[in-house]
Amino acid sequence: HYPLRRQRQMCIRDSLNPIFTEQTGIEVQVVSQGTGAALETGTRGDADVLLVHDRASELQLVEEGAFVDRHDVMYNDFIFVGPAEDPAGTGEVTTAVETLTRIACSEETFVSRGDDSGTNRMEMRLWESAGIDPAGQGWYLSIGQGMGDALNVANEELGYAMTDRGTFVAMKDNLDLVIVLEGDPVLFNQYGVMAVNPDEHPHVKYEYALMYIDFLMSDEGQKLINLYQVNGETLFFPGYGLE
Repeated sequence: HYPLRRQRQMCIRDSLNPIFTEQTGIEVQVVSQGTGAALETGTRGDADVLLVHDRASELQLVEEGAFVDRHDVMYNDFIFVGPAEDPAGTGEVTTAVETLTRIACSEETFVSRGDDSGTNRMEMRLWESAGIDPAGQGWYLSIGQGMGDALNVANEELGYAMTDRGTFVAMKDNLDLVIVLEGDPVLFNQYGVMAVNPDEHPHVKYEYALMYIDFLMSDEGQKLINLYQVNGETLFFPGYGLE
């Protein structure tokens, strides 16, 4: 079993896992967790294989021996969303750091997941790059919940948020929010798959984990990832997205 989040979970559960189970007879038990919690779960040996998106942390943990057989399995991107009126004037800038700076200077509401997910970790790195510490500011709402909840709160508060594109695509018909920034290269969002190191945790189902990784990285698995759509839009692209 492995930890996962909403849009990844739907893609894996609906498109990939049934075929893997049909081919191998192995049932995959999915646990939905943010990347930070998932990495902790795997490091403790309480999962067999992880699908997460904090590449720097993943590579560090592989180097430290907690995980093995890591691959760049798919990617998409982060975007910033906010009210169509754009009271912070984010439409006048073209980078994530400038967008956050505009929001902070205008003191317009910004809703953060605040849950140590891959998305939240990326957001905090961007605040650091902007030289801004939003913690404790009245306009900064750190809710400690998932992406869907954060988008709903931003929608209710007429505020801004950073989100993975997939969750926004799945929810946008029920939101008044619009994309205010996309396309900044720093918003690239790589997903990795890796097995818990059996030398550290001999009880894990390493052979099954390796079979699952091989399936995701196979031509068939990569094609299935590319074919998965919500509202007619592709949510994930196969492989490694940067040269």
